[in-house]
Amino acid sequence: MRFGRIAAFCAASVITATLAAPAFAQTPYDGNWQVTIVTKTGSCEATASSMLTVADGKITAPGANVSGTIGSGGLVKVSINGAYANGQLSGNAGSGKWNGASAGIPCSGRWEASRQ
Repeated sequence: MRFGRIAAFCAASVITATLAAPAFAQTPYDGNWQVTIVTKTGSCEATASSMLTVADGKITAPGANVSGTIGSGGLVKVSINGAYANGQLSGNAGSGKWNGASAGIPCSGRWEASRQ
């Protein structure tokens, strides 16, 4: 998997829907998030960034096969094409870990997100 796709999901990282959620359905973490991925092990790109959005606690990304959720307490769980990320948001920031593969070789690292 290319590292750019990992960045898109993290956030995963954390974050995109194309339709606005109704006011009554909003969660504390809905909005746009800038997510930065850092590889600690493996042959994936060293760093990558992506802008994502959360709507009604659901994480998606335009142009990427991303699925995930953010619980009301800020717990993040995301997957994309066989790669996974988890972590915690609090207020306007968050961080966590991710793992996946590039050309079949395992990669892993950390991600950080900030609300925009």
